[in-house]
Amino acid sequence: MKTVEEINEKIRNGDVVVVTAKEMKEIVSQIGPEKAAKDVDVVTTGTFGAMCSTGAIFNFGHADPPIKFKKVWLNDVEAYAGLAAVDAFLGVTKPSETKELYGGAHVIEELVSGKEVELRAIGFGTDCYPRKEIETTVSLEDINQAVMVNPRNAYQRYRAATNSSDKVLRTYMGTLLPHYGNVTYAGTGELSPMNNDPDFRTLGVGTRIFLCGAKGYIIGEGTQHAPPFGTLMVKGNLKEMKPEYIKACYFPGYAPSIFLGIGIPIPILDADLARATAIRDSEIKTTIIDFGVARRGRPVVREVSYAELKSGKVEINGQEVRVSPLSSYYVSEKIMKELKKLIEKGEFFLSAPVERVKGSEVFKPMKQKEIRVVREFMTKAITISENLGIEEAAELIVKNNVNHLPVVDEEGTLKGIVTSWDIARAVTKGARKVSEVMTRNVITVFPEDPIAIAISKLEKFDISALPVIDAKRKVLGIVTSETISRLAEVS
Repeated sequence: MKTVEEINEKIRNGDVVVVTAKEMKEIVSQIGPEKAAKDVDVVTTGTFGAMCSTGAIFNFGHADPPIKFKKVWLNDVEAYAGLAAVDAFLGVTKPSETKELYGGAHVIEELVSGKEVELRAIGFGTDCYPRKEIETTVSLEDINQAVMVNPRNAYQRYRAATNSSDKVLRTYMGTLLPHYGNVTYAGTGELSPMNNDPDFRTLGVGTRIFLCGAKGYIIGEGTQHAPPFGTLMVKGNLKEMKPEYIKACYFPGYAPSIFLGIGIPIPILDADLARATAIRDSEIKTTIIDFGVARRGRPVVREVSYAELKSGKVEINGQEVRVSPLSSYYVSEKIMKELKKLIEKGEFFLSAPVERVKGSEVFKPMKQKEIRVVREFMTKAITISENLGIEEAAELIVKNNVNHLPVVDEEGTLKGIVTSWDIARAVTKGARKVSEVMTRNVITVFPEDPIAIAISKLEKFDISALPVIDAKRKVLGIVTSETISRLAEVS
């Protein structure tokens, strides 16, 4: 048995033994956890990936005359001004109001890189803060405090993503290709801090960490903390951080985000911790979920290990699917090595938590009064064959007082859709069959999708109806913007 203070004394004396998480796997496999616990004092861990629940609190100092922020922007990215007079919180996913592919993450990266940013604010105009507006430029040197405060970082592990639908999806897990075209995943597996101390014996409030090149601290479990999908809430001084460990990015169709580097030293107090830090990617399991189903409880495609994910390919439905990471193994190793050197040089000491991160927690979905689903709003669909004549299709539209006719094959599987506008256009062009004018790339919904999903698709694709299908693309009905409006008013 060792204590954190005994290990810190070794750091002061210059005889501490520090290894990276990658090195520790080999050490334990060769000499066993008991001997490794005697020989090794500290194991450094690391992760570098997109961590969107990130931001910074700034104090800009008082202007003359003083102002109390009502709203404030940095490079046209709005920060939250509901704090003290000239304090503000900037979140990395907040998009710019004027620049494309730019947001809070880019502002933070530019500040850490030594650049100036434009500050613009409007005030309330009070007796003690009479100023109503200000425009200036600031750098990190000009700002009194710049504290990175991140509600959720360093996921223990993360669910991988794929897409069963026939559309390209733009998500926070990157671009997902249709028909299980690819899989993306996040996290560094066996190098990641929380996987090397799964019982969180050394992780908690007050644990000193490496945060983007600076000394930082764990200030509690992060939001959505639900082991084995644990998370950490962390803080650190933005002024001391290094640009190489802070990289802004933009996920098309989602938002700006930021890649951060976090390293945590695990003190090897006993054989159990030595054993824990010997964990391998093959032992770390997660699930691949299907983003093609737009519901909260997205279906699990299969369980998979981080070893499989890191191999670059996984099998889904008997097919080999390529896999790509949203985290950098290379930079994570760099973080582990830099933290190792800092400890060996006596420039980084360990701290025991005053309160450990919770070992179990239930992650609850948002409480909602009522979730209305597509099934409640859909009506019977009048379906037709693609070989049907244009005149016959027109007669069906008039007779049934509808504007949309899903096109199906002999088994009722969706093949396309025609609208009253398509039929009118067909007449002017002299088309004879439905197959000549139908839309083949059809936007659809499932009956148990929340109606909010249907409304979102109608608006996004500027259409007025959605065929409702089952998992085999059999047409079950149709939902239209007109029906949704009418039934919503009645309810």
